Amino acid sequence: MTQQSSSDRPIQVGIVGAGGMAGYHFEGFTQAGAQVAAICDTNIEHAKQFAREHGIERTFSSLTDMLDGTPQIDAVSIITPNRFHCPLVLEALGRGKHVYCEKPPALNAEEVGRMLDASRQAGRILMFDFNNRARPESQAMKRYIAEGDVGRINSAQATWIRRNGIPGFGGWFTNKALAGGGPVIDLLHMIDLALYFMDYPEPAYVLARTFDTFMGNPAFKGPWGIPDTKGGVMDVESACHAMLTFKSGQCLMIRNSWAEMNEREVVSVVFQGTKAGGKVERLFARDGLDETSVDTCRLFTEEYGRQVNRDIIVPQDEAMGRIANASNFVQSVAGEQQPLNTPQEALILMRITDAIYESARTGGPVEVR
Repeated sequence: MTQQSSSDRPIQVGIVGAGGMAGYHFEGFTQAGAQVAAICDTNIEHAKQFAREHGIERTFSSLTDMLDGTPQIDAVSIITPNRFHCPLVLEALGRGKHVYCEKPPALNAEEVGRMLDASRQAGRILMFDFNNRARPESQAMKRYIAEGDVGRINSAQATWIRRNGIPGFGGWFTNKALAGGGPVIDLLHMIDLALYFMDYPEPAYVLARTFDTFMGNPAFKGPWGIPDTKGGVMDVESACHAMLTFKSGQCLMIRNSWAEMNEREVVSVVFQGTKAGGKVERLFARDGLDETSVDTCRLFTEEYGRQVNRDIIVPQDEAMGRIANASNFVQSVAGEQQPLNTPQEALILMRITDAIYESARTGGPVEVR
């Protein structure tokens, strides 16, 4: 599964897509000792600009051309609209490359299943940018869970809610054919983080409701995203509330929104265990701006007959684990670390996502298959 280590030669990576996340990928890869040998983008000028800014020698307009032009590449990083994740991942794996793909893994579970099969057949690592697992708060909390301080997590609440965070009107984010959905699939990080803390139990049933209130209302547009497209498609949800049960008897409440009447943006996982509860949370002084964020990591327990709230102090990470997660990918390829996430987990996550949308469509509970 591994390539040559850094003692032989630097692992070489090619990036697909020169969008906003490319900088985090580049920094994470290079911090881990890799060399970014090429970048491609359908807008070649974007690729050339990113290459100039980051000292990348080769630029291309397609993955095929990049793989043909730089066959020495060991791994490929994919940063594109969601619709293109699956075909690009399959192409890169088919050419024998390790793959690091932006979230969400794909449009649905069927696509992720094909990607998982391809990674197994190729014998290559497939990882996704579930960056919130790599945050210092998350890794600290995972240690307490692994050491038994929390006990069995009975229940949890995964929340990523925004008051005004629609990422543009009519672009690919609001087009179901390109994105797969709205905030359920775009902001699935806290669902993944909750499942990570719970050791990814086998899901059973979902009951969900979605809402498209405020779609198209400029007062609910976020401070980032992509430019509006006049006459573009807006057929995704703006908010979702769901209840998920597991075959183990555990349960998870889910709340995701781009636009909902909230006090503020909240990004958190809260859980209740048999020995302790806990919370990993990010709050923003200004919505969506990471440089204004305050992160907390807390355990709620009982000591000597008293209720105790324990603050866990960790370094601040404005990048929200994005750089650390990309570094873990390179170190996993080099055989120096274990991957922080797996395509098997991604498949479970997308099965849950599919069931959320199906439950919202039918109005009833849906078995997660």
